[in-house]
Amino acid sequence: MRYNTVATGGTFDHIHRGHIALLERSFAVGDTVVIGLTSDAFAAKEGKSPDQTYEERLAALERLIHAKFPGRRYVVAKLEDNFGPGIASKEVEAIVVTKETAAKIPIANALRAEKGFPPLEVEVVEHILAQDGKPVSSTRIRRGEIDPEGNVLNRTR
Repeated sequence: MRYNTVATGGTFDHIHRGHIALLERSFAVGDTVVIGLTSDAFAAKEGKSPDQTYEERLAALERLIHAKFPGRRYVVAKLEDNFGPGIASKEVEAIVVTKETAAKIPIANALRAEKGFPPLEVEVVEHILAQDGKPVSSTRIRRGEIDPEGNVLNRTR
């Protein structure tokens, strides 16, 4: 472990290989992992339309963690904004993100500095690519393009 506490987050609708990669890195570098799970209201505000409710996504996330990371320390926090527990907790030392989210970390660190917290270290996880070379995503799963493993289901134009 490199850090005592790390944070990560996401919507976790239709848990897929990309989500698993994010969690694997989080548990690899952190003793305790704080997972921000996007609320239904915040998902809607961000223009996302998850198929699963917050409660369903939480249950699926918990099942995955217990199966894949048994005995590990973690906390799931409802994410109501872009930064969540990474900003609010001085104990969080690093954040595990994709490169899109990494672009927001300077803002997060500025907010942390205002609170007298040290800056977050950043661990970037590369996107997991589907069979067609495009990133695995919940949006593509919802559209029926791919399955959670990244196998192409329906050739799109």
